[in-house]
Amino acid sequence: MSDRRIFLKQIGLGTIGYGLVPGLPLFGLPETSDGVMALPRSTPEKQGISSTALRGFLDAIKASGQEFHSIMVIRHGHVVAEGWWSPYSSGHKQQLYSLSKSFTGTAIGLAVDEKRLTIEDPVISFFPRDKPKEISANLASLKVKHLLSMSVGHAKDSILIIEKSPPGDSWEKTFLSLPVVFEPGSQFMYNSGASYMLSSIIKRLTGHSAHEYLKPRLYDPLGITGATWTENDEGVNMGASHLRIRTEDIGKLGQLYLQEGVWNQKRILSKEWVALATKKEIESGKQDSSWGYGYGYQFWMNPPGGFRADGAYGQYSMVFPDKDTVVVITSESVDKAATMQTVWDHLYPELKDGGILTENAGEYNQLQQELKALSYQPPQMNKQSPLSASLSGKIFVLDKNEFNAKAVSFRFVDDKTIFTLKEDGKPDIVITCGMNHWITKGNRKPRAHSLFSLRRIDFDSPVAASASWSDEHTLVLTFRFIETVHGDSLTCTFEGEKSDKLSIKFLFSAARLEKMPDDRADITGLFHLVREKSQ
Repeated sequence: MSDRRIFLKQIGLGTIGYGLVPGLPLFGLPETSDGVMALPRSTPEKQGISSTALRGFLDAIKASGQEFHSIMVIRHGHVVAEGWWSPYSSGHKQQLYSLSKSFTGTAIGLAVDEKRLTIEDPVISFFPRDKPKEISANLASLKVKHLLSMSVGHAKDSILIIEKSPPGDSWEKTFLSLPVVFEPGSQFMYNSGASYMLSSIIKRLTGHSAHEYLKPRLYDPLGITGATWTENDEGVNMGASHLRIRTEDIGKLGQLYLQEGVWNQKRILSKEWVALATKKEIESGKQDSSWGYGYGYQFWMNPPGGFRADGAYGQYSMVFPDKDTVVVITSESVDKAATMQTVWDHLYPELKDGGILTENAGEYNQLQQELKALSYQPPQMNKQSPLSASLSGKIFVLDKNEFNAKAVSFRFVDDKTIFTLKEDGKPDIVITCGMNHWITKGNRKPRAHSLFSLRRIDFDSPVAASASWSDEHTLVLTFRFIETVHGDSLTCTFEGEKSDKLSIKFLFSAARLEKMPDDRADITGLFHLVREKSQ
């Protein structure tokens, strides 16, 4: 490979032989209309993969039965396919779950490059006020590298324990108080608490949260904007989860590692750290699943080769260095293995060497049409009920419930249902639902509001909402929290001679996909005589 090709590959633009996007500046990346630095785009054929193969990948996704929210395929530094299932879109952030861990590991790598610490440093050295009075030999030998490689020595994941730390005790103190049963480094055990501790180490070393620390060092150079990362009460980012960024930004992380730490002619991460983080550090199983091929430093190894950042419900930045390719997926997959298998079986084999392919305008145009048509339609039932007029504006006062929800009301205006929830001590939350269609504009679930669930949707998020009557007494509200992975369904049944009794039954999206009952009790309420003021 020529020095010129190596250089161009490092900055993510590929060679002339791989087909630069016409008009793309050689030394820089294009910007979107909102000024965000974007990856260059190309036809698949110019980057050595056929549009037909990518259409086959889309067919495999459909056949998998899993709920994808977005995909992006980056080959030779160029985006060759990208799609979002409406109401999800390119402008929305995505909830990463444990894919966040790879960003936390990157923060540690940057700190190592800046010589702020080494991976051989004892963990207790960063937390002198939090370490126990009696320090076991195993705890004393616990090092940063063991947190990175999930080889702490705990008997089980510490995250649920540290999140319930006693009042007055820090999460760090609780973590360090847990028995280190096995010699650190001796065996793998997935431990989200370890990733939290890495995030805490960044805060202790720099005085900044991992999120703040990454901004000038990673986000800004890569053009990652609008990212959010939840902190605990002590101002430490969760580390293991709770980061939200756009699909393309997930791809940028993978592309940075593919380019061995170089981005747009500038070294962001040392080549040595990239090599260290992305090689198998410890065995993680018997190669009988996609998680059994080893673990690096906050990265999993892929069965076909390469490595990936990996989050619950199918959030991925898969990197295949031998194919010069990054594959990004966001989804609500209840079978993550099936989600990954679509890549192993239907996309990876099509990433062949051989340079430019002959353009196929018909197949390419069909691929673009299929990508643009990706969508999830809300339930399609009845738009109206004979009860709509009499129910509109009525307030139903709710019986005591676990969410401290006090009352709800429904107003029916044109082809919309305006749903209002009153929660104890909080401003009203108003969601406008399209009748048999999504409405997103103006709909938001603030983080502090339950909207009947804080489980897994404890973010501020836009809401895509629809409403539909399954029969004249039953209104179904469907919510997708489109900057999280999940959604919810509320089946509202109006009962009694005057339809003055309300019951609400819930179905969380993950439960729906797993075909399991929801674990929330039904909520009941009665019509209150005071009507809402007209708006």
